[in-house]
Amino acid sequence: MDLWLIIVIVIIVLLVIYIVSTYNKLISLRNMVDDQWSQIDIQLKRRFDLIPNVVETVKGYAKHEKETLENVIKARNSFTTSQSKEDEINANNELTNAISKLFALAENYPDLKANQNFIDLQNQLKETEDKISYARQFYNDTALKYNNKIMMIPSNIIAGLFGFKKAPFFLASDKEKENVKVSF
Repeated sequence: MDLWLIIVIVIIVLLVIYIVSTYNKLISLRNMVDDQWSQIDIQLKRRFDLIPNVVETVKGYAKHEKETLENVIKARNSFTTSQSKEDEINANNELTNAISKLFALAENYPDLKANQNFIDLQNQLKETEDKISYARQFYNDTALKYNNKIMMIPSNIIAGLFGFKKAPFFLASDKEKENVKVSF
């Protein structure tokens, strides 16, 4: 056998091994991104289940705060009708803002703040919000690894050939970036 033929065969085999290895790594990273997204979904489901209970508890005390309560439900519903991860991220930010306004509203009603059911629901929701925050952070870390892999040379060639797309990040909304006004 000719030496050049052996060299060409070895190069082709190494190239095939590289392509398969890179493709498998990209699949693994994409699956990790999807898994982390589903972890966020689990916590969001828990939050969605808690929100109607919180709203009903607050309704009894804050009957004239209808707009705030409607905004919470509207934000919750907009998430369920989201069509893409980007829409879900935006709807999630709206819901987070609406919930914070709901709890700020509770400060105006001492009886509500003292209601054990409300306190329990508020604690469960706070715990869920913390879990969502951690899940978002882990998702963003995983999405970063995946996005780096599909954008860096030479794996970007394989990613382009097989149609791998960037994963979106969870970002703070403009409202969440605003300075908090503290007054005594």
